[in-house]
Amino acid sequence: MSDPTNETDKPWQGRFTEPTDSFVEAFTASVEYDQRMARHDIRGSIAHATMLAHVGVLTSEEAGAIVDGLNSIAADIEAGQFKWSIALEDVHMNIEVALTARIGEIGKKLHTGRSRNDQVATDIRLYLRDEIDAIRKELKRLQTATIDVAEREAHTIMPGFTHLQTAQPVTFGHHMMAWYEMLVRDDGRLVDCRQRLNHMPLGAAALAGTTYPIDRAFCARLLEFEGICENSLDAVSDRDFAIELVSACAALMNHLSRFSEELILWSSAQFEFVELSDAFCTGSSIMPQKKNPDVPELIRGKAARVSGALVTLLMLMKGQPLAYNKDNQEDKEPVFDAVDTVRGSLHIYADMLAQMKVNRARMQAAAARGFSTATDLADYLVRKNIAFRDAHEIVGRAVRMAIDSNRSLEALRLSELKSLCPVITQDVFSFLTLEGSVAARDHLGGTAPAQVRAAIDRARERLSAT
Repeated sequence: MSDPTNETDKPWQGRFTEPTDSFVEAFTASVEYDQRMARHDIRGSIAHATMLAHVGVLTSEEAGAIVDGLNSIAADIEAGQFKWSIALEDVHMNIEVALTARIGEIGKKLHTGRSRNDQVATDIRLYLRDEIDAIRKELKRLQTATIDVAEREAHTIMPGFTHLQTAQPVTFGHHMMAWYEMLVRDDGRLVDCRQRLNHMPLGAAALAGTTYPIDRAFCARLLEFEGICENSLDAVSDRDFAIELVSACAALMNHLSRFSEELILWSSAQFEFVELSDAFCTGSSIMPQKKNPDVPELIRGKAARVSGALVTLLMLMKGQPLAYNKDNQEDKEPVFDAVDTVRGSLHIYADMLAQMKVNRARMQAAAARGFSTATDLADYLVRKNIAFRDAHEIVGRAVRMAIDSNRSLEALRLSELKSLCPVITQDVFSFLTLEGSVAARDHLGGTAPAQVRAAIDRARERLSAT
């Protein structure tokens, strides 16, 4: 258990003659949610103390005592034995006061040459750097699950849609690889964001830098930052990295929301393309037959939550003058909520896809309805030297003939087709099958099973390299 501290003894209280109002104390405190950055705060403090000894501001003995004290506090926090105090406002002051209580006056030297402004800016970058890495691991799991489904269903034919109307036949594997491509872009945004985020604000102090002979490059190496924030004013007040990360999270959640909409439709009685495992569905309190796709529905809803977090951050920053303002305390809750939501959604989605059952016969039957091979008939006529616009009109009349007789295009007799265009011969029927339609689109990016398998091979190679 950590040593008790005097909660009224705030490190900044020297200028004040009255205690903080108890309601104000609770209203302005952030420790209830920013304590999740404790590990990163301690890591930054250890690097700062080590650097101060490196440049001679602290003795090696003083730095050693500080580092040992911080490590013991970290162990208490990890074990759930640290007493957090709202009176001490935030994670930084809680740890600093506990350090002084634990090692004595030397603990008060830790804050030499820094401010809570550059301290918190460093902590949140360290924290979000780890969160990006964790999100990317979950994203890779979902990419792998998506590829696995695509591989199993590379030959499964389903209707492709535009305007949610039957358009052309595609393979379900091809459809899954479209999801994969969206996830690739999501990963790219996270990588790009991490690179810009990975610059160190520490050393900017409150806003103008410090008079101590600090070595920021030394500290950056200890904390594995790729660069240093070069303007002290910008270093303490910038939250672009948080906005950029939550923007990437919002785009990712929008993709999961689109996936969810399809799973909700596909698992309905009107489609019956897929069946979600019972583990990811719930029933109705009144209708015993119901199996509700709660997980995709909830993720569709959570996408709005993350978009809301993005708007919150944009509005938070839009009116702030340089440099740091107390407004920035409000950056953490939306950021924390966004990364938690994304990580959880990715994790459950990967598990849900892995257990999803595909109704291949139902997909095939749906693709056979709606005249999905009409474009193939038009392409056939173009190969017979009919101009495409003329071919389009001929096929439109063929579709009307099929509708009027309640038949499919391939069920029309050759004589009926020839009455519409005399160049049509018996070979037309090989172009009107679903299998022939998808196989004919055998080019990079096409829906042919051979192309789907090639796309899967490229995707697996890309994933293995990350």
